[in-house]
Amino acid sequence: MPSGAGRAVCGAYEIHPERVERARAALPEEGVVKKATLLLKALSDPTRMRLLLALRGAGELCVCDLALLAGVSVSAVSHQLRLLRQARLVAFRREGKQVYYRLADRHVEALLEGALAHAEENT
Repeated sequence: MPSGAGRAVCGAYEIHPERVERARAALPEEGVVKKATLLLKALSDPTRMRLLLALRGAGELCVCDLALLAGVSVSAVSHQLRLLRQARLVAFRREGKQVYYRLADRHVEALLEGALAHAEENT
């Protein structure tokens, strides 16, 4: 295979000012980028993803239910849920001594659906 074959690199160094400006104008504020990064980091762990998918399927679950489904300790689930709360991916409500978790909103469900659909693509 020739040198550089199969790599996606520019053959010639050339700036496209109108494209660069369009891309720059489309970039969100830095604070939004940081929040989006936190969100994606929270989604990058298999245990956290399982917890979110379980909540997507059930609607609402307590920590004990989530621990059983994820196959990890209640303590580990609590830690993961704290990270998911910080990323605003889950919400909770108290009922006596029980705490029930759910997906924070429809955007989270859409993120999960998009991630799964992309992962299942063959191309």
